[in-house]
Amino acid sequence: MANTSSAKKATRKIARRTAINKNRRSRVRTFVRKVEEALAAGDKAAAEAAFQVAQPELMRAATKGVLHRNTASRKVSRLAQRLKTLSA
Repeated sequence: MANTSSAKKATRKIARRTAINKNRRSRVRTFVRKVEEALAAGDKAAAEAAFQVAQPELMRAATKGVLHRNTASRKVSRLAQRLKTLSA
């Protein structure tokens, strides 16, 4: 348990930040899931639309520090690759 006032404040800040990060991570997963569901259904138009929305969301998560930059880029790249194979 935190004893000093600064440690107590730090725990409050960490709890607040954790809640924000959890929300952002959940948002990213939702957008990625929408793309994957459209890909699985074979719906090219819906997959492209979902991908156009998911891509900036992934990059925003990387900017905010929720995901590592390379992880976000890798996810975008793999989704784009799957989208390309669907259209081919």
